[in-house]
Amino acid sequence: MNISLPKLTLVLGGAAAGKSTYAEALVKKASDSKIYIATARVLDAEIKAKVQKHKIARGSGWTTIEEPLDLPAALATVSNRDAVLIDCATMWLSNQMMAEENLADAQHLFLKALVGCPAPVVIVSNEVGQGIVPANAMARQFREAQGHLNASIAEIADTVLFVIAGLPQVLKGSLP
Repeated sequence: MNISLPKLTLVLGGAAAGKSTYAEALVKKASDSKIYIATARVLDAEIKAKVQKHKIARGSGWTTIEEPLDLPAALATVSNRDAVLIDCATMWLSNQMMAEENLADAQHLFLKALVGCPAPVVIVSNEVGQGIVPANAMARQFREAQGHLNASIAEIADTVLFVIAGLPQVLKGSLP
């Protein structure tokens, strides 16, 4: 049985909190046409193993689009018959920073693409503002940019969830 997803759902949480697993389950229940937009760049053996683990856990039936930078282009390929999972906005932002892209422009185009996407979208993102103030300038810049990105997505999202120990807590909207 398919559930009806809101147009945009943001799933926040800390590292290894279960947010990806929860988000995948939402998309699996929503459509037989599941699109997984992967933002990770496979740069070492650890990331390669993590990506492989995620693929195995997801199972078959997913169309994967690997897009570390141009999420608007990836979203332009989906239809209203699809359900989309973007995993994750944190890695996408990190990629933007490492590529020395204009973060404000990239975020504006991403948010515009989310609003215009014909499919329901679930976005996974890390909450990075609950720890100590980072010791170096780049880490502080990243934390600030991630907080701004999360707040901007949350503002346009229909549903915002915070996952702790695999359990979703509703911050905005309701559980699908």
